[in-house]
Amino acid sequence: MSSTQASVEPRPERGDILLRSDLTWRARQRQAIADVTAGARLWRFAFTLGWFDIRLRYRGSVLGPFWLTLSTGVMVIALGILYSTLFKMQLHDYLPYLALSLVLWNTLGGLVGEACTCFLQAEGMIRSVRIPYVIYAERVLVRNLLVLAHNAVVIICVYAWFDTWPGLSILGVVPGLMVWVVDGVAACLLLGALCARFRDIPPIVGSLMQIAFFVSPIIWKPELLTGASRELLPLNPFFSLLEIVRAPLLSSTADQVIWLSAIGYSAALVIAAWLVFVRVRSRLAFWV
Repeated sequence: MSSTQASVEPRPERGDILLRSDLTWRARQRQAIADVTAGARLWRFAFTLGWFDIRLRYRGSVLGPFWLTLSTGVMVIALGILYSTLFKMQLHDYLPYLALSLVLWNTLGGLVGEACTCFLQAEGMIRSVRIPYVIYAERVLVRNLLVLAHNAVVIICVYAWFDTWPGLSILGVVPGLMVWVVDGVAACLLLGALCARFRDIPPIVGSLMQIAFFVSPIIWKPELLTGASRELLPLNPFFSLLEIVRAPLLSSTADQVIWLSAIGYSAALVIAAWLVFVRVRSRLAFWV
């Protein structure tokens, strides 16, 4: 129950009534906690919504979401042949790295892009059905994880072709994906709320993601940098988040600095998302 305390002040001189609501910060936090708790209990509902989003997006298509898999595979082959020649690297070593990087980046970039419209796309549901706002964030997360599962076929095919299976080091992906899940929900709550209020933010985020693609080691390897430039890579949050998932799939491990930076960026994102969500949760229905 809300702890809102409302007072009615009549103004006979103008013949109207002023409604004033005094909601404390603690009361807002209790509402936000209740929202997150209810959303966690309804994770099956969020999964169903994300699943139907994928089905409706490719309704009437023969291959369905595997069109994304096909286009990703073609891009991996084309860029792999091109950049392995430019960077003078063996295709056997470069193509698995490129396939992993592109698939993971497409998921990360898609998650950030859809986080901006997390609440805007659900305008009809928000105005007609009373469900926790976290459900919409989980819906976006599920949708992008399902796309990642489809695109994983490209990685498996590259591994099978070059016979470069990661072995037991693949278990190291689990903690990295857990960080991604937390960051995905936090990004949706933060960017979704801000973009619902300020409609200029989505194109700005899109432009920043394009820049981040080129300054992050995705089509190029970190080994190409030397000296101080390579030591500054952990300052790039996208590099740290990519590496904690990518390294185990390349039979390697992310070092302690990368993990500390990834956890630090994630903690900052979660704190920012929580402060914004607590502050504006009650206004989201009026902004969309």
